[in-house]
This record gives sequence, structure tokens and C-alpha cells, in this order.
Amino acid sequence: MATDDAATDGAATDDFVLDVSRIRAEARQKMAAGPVTSTYGLDREKVISVLNDVVATEVVCWLRYTRHAISATGIDRAQVAAEFTEHAAEELDHGRRAAERISQLGGRPDFDPAGLTRRAHTEYTAPADDDLTAMLEHNLVAERIVISTYQEIARWLGDHDPTTRRLIESILEEEEEHADDLLDLLAR
Repeated sequence: MATDDAATDGAATDDFVLDVSRIRAEARQKMAAGPVTSTYGLDREKVISVLNDVVATEVVCWLRYTRHAISATGIDRAQVAAEFTEHAAEELDHGRRAAERISQLGGRPDFDPAGLTRRAHTEYTAPADDDLTAMLEHNLVAERIVISTYQEIARWLGDHDPTTRRLIESILEEEEEHADDLLDLLAR
């Protein structure tokens, strides 16, 4: 009897069939939709909205890191400013990549400065120029916020939009590296 159950279980996975003729016809009929097909598993407008919040978050992070890199003073300024400069460049790249995905999904990336801080998950902070510890701590808190929110976004996307999920996961990996770098600098 166990053999019959195993055969039945195996048969369930063998019934996958692609209707290539239907897929080809649909692809030809809806070419203007670009990469968004009928198999897209989420509310596209909601994904675009979430990604625009990611863009805002990354731009605010870029602004904060850039300001801290430029204004930092003190004995450890060179090392801390170099780390902030590196992180700022990566944050800007994250925002650009999220904006490109928005465009692929047929949306409009929202870089309007008037709404950036309202939509961002993190805050823009400007501690005293000689308070490198505060700068490091503010950036570490921001990284931890981003890590938590991007983990939730990746879980929400799941298998419904693997392309956007992989984008968020790749950004998340770099954000975790940023947090680790900042923690190392704070421990010195």
C-alpha cells in the first residue's frame, strides 16, 4: 500500500503542462504591457507604491550618509567619512534599482522631494559635526529599520513577484553589511 501512495504522490508532481499556444497568443495580444503578464501574482499598483516608499527610504538614507560624510569632524573622521561615503553610494544605487523596477512594472518612480521624508521608512538626522558616535548610531538605527521593513516586503512578495523579491533581497543583503560595518566602527 505504501508503494501505491508513493506512486500517487509522484504522479501529482508529473502533471505539469504548459499551454504554450495560449501563452504565445496572449504575449502577442498584450505587448504594450511589457514584462507584466497575466501571471503576475500581486496588485501591481500596490507593489509600485511599496517600491516608491523604498525609493524614498533609499534617497533619505543617501542624503543622511552624504551629509554625515561631508560634515564629520574629529580624530576618526577619515575612516568614518569613508564608510559613510561608500554607504551613500550604495544607497543611491538601491534607490535607482527600485525606481527601474517601478518603471518595468509600468509605474512612475516618485522622486518628488516634497514627499520623500513622509514616505521614507527612516529619518533624516543631522547630529553635531563632532559627534561621530551619534552619526554612527543614527545610521545603525536606520539600517536596522530598513532591514526589518525589507524583510517584511520580501515575505509579502513571496513567490508572487520573484523579480521584485530578488531585488529587495539583494538590497537587504547590502543593508545588513552596512549595519555590520557600522557596528564594527562603534566597537572601536
